[in-house]
Amino acid sequence: MTSVGYLPILIFILIALAFPFIAFFLAWFIRPNRPEAVKLERYECGIESSGEVWGRYSVQYYVIAVLFLIFDVETVFLFPWAVRYDALGLFGLIEMGIFILILVVAYAYAWKKGALEWA
Repeated sequence: MTSVGYLPILIFILIALAFPFIAFFLAWFIRPNRPEAVKLERYECGIESSGEVWGRYSVQYYVIAVLFLIFDVETVFLFPWAVRYDALGLFGLIEMGIFILILVVAYAYAWKKGALEWA
C-alpha cells in the first residue's frame, strides 16, 4: 500500500486537531466583551441571595450523598431480578436474599457508625 492511502487519515487528524482551536477562536470572537452587571450577580432560584454564595458544607452532607448513591445504584440490580423472577426460580430468590441481606448489613453499619445523623 502506498503512502497515498494514508492521506485521508492525515486529513482527518489535521481537522480533528484544528477543530478545538477554531471553535475556541470563534467563541472568543463572537462573545460580548463585557457582560452586563445583572449577569454578574448571584442567582439562587429567582430569590435574592443573602450572605456569601460560596458557603462551606459539612462533610456529613457528602457522606449522606455518597450513601444515597450507593444504595440507589444497588437497587438498580433488583430490577432485572424482578423481571426474570420466574426464570431464575429458587436459586434467584436465594441469591437476591443474600444480596438484600448484604445491603441491610451495610445500612445497619452506616447507621451504627452515625453516618446518617445530622449533627
